[in-house]
Amino acid sequence: MDKDTLRERLGRWFKPYAALWITLLVGGALVVTMALLGAEVYDDVVDEQGLASLDLPALELSQNLRTPELDAGVTAFTNIGGGIGMPILATILTAWLTFLSRTWRPIILVGGAAAVSTFATTVGKRLVGRTRPDHAEAVPPYETSPSFPSGHTLNTTVVIGVLVYIMCLQFEILWARITAITAGALFIIAMGLSRVFLGHHWLTDVMAGWFLGLAWVGMVVLAHRLFHLTRKREHAGPAPTFEHPVLREDQTG
Repeated sequence: MDKDTLRERLGRWFKPYAALWITLLVGGALVVTMALLGAEVYDDVVDEQGLASLDLPALELSQNLRTPELDAGVTAFTNIGGGIGMPILATILTAWLTFLSRTWRPIILVGGAAAVSTFATTVGKRLVGRTRPDHAEAVPPYETSPSFPSGHTLNTTVVIGVLVYIMCLQFEILWARITAITAGALFIIAMGLSRVFLGHHWLTDVMAGWFLGLAWVGMVVLAHRLFHLTRKREHAGPAPTFEHPVLREDQTG
């Protein structure tokens, strides 16, 4: 194999993955920056005149809806999005999709997306340091980490969102895609609302988790689409050239 052939093959392999990782890195930086900006404008949007005007009414409504049976059911559900439940669920679904696709795509996309969302959650909580609703207004077991943004909501939005995207790529049947999108959306919405219902987060914490999560999912999808576009172009090679018959006859004299 000569050097030109080796260089060409390496280029076809490297450029698509470079496009993927550069986009993921830039997108991840943007999402973390959004979390930083969220910390900067926090005081402006959570005063009595801002979005926080939704927090107390939402908490009061949740308290009126609680029953021992419903509290237990919602607590069991919200645990799925926690530090133990979500990794287990993500691992099972990612392994299943990896087996079906016979590619590393699910592991790369889900793993990379989850790592950034976890980092953004940690950054946001440390910078804002918002206090959760009082324990007297919450359902045990109580949580003590900072409240903004909701980690359950942000990480669930990212992991489930990316998994739904991969499922849509894997299954071409329309009803399967509609089912995946519907189930994923309902799961994400329910996870966020469960945090408010239990009094573990303010509604604005959950809204921030949804917003940041969807933004990051969009960047992951964009990175993957660019990866495929770049790989398709690299494998296609240079466009064929065609000589005009008249010019060819004149040149051959």
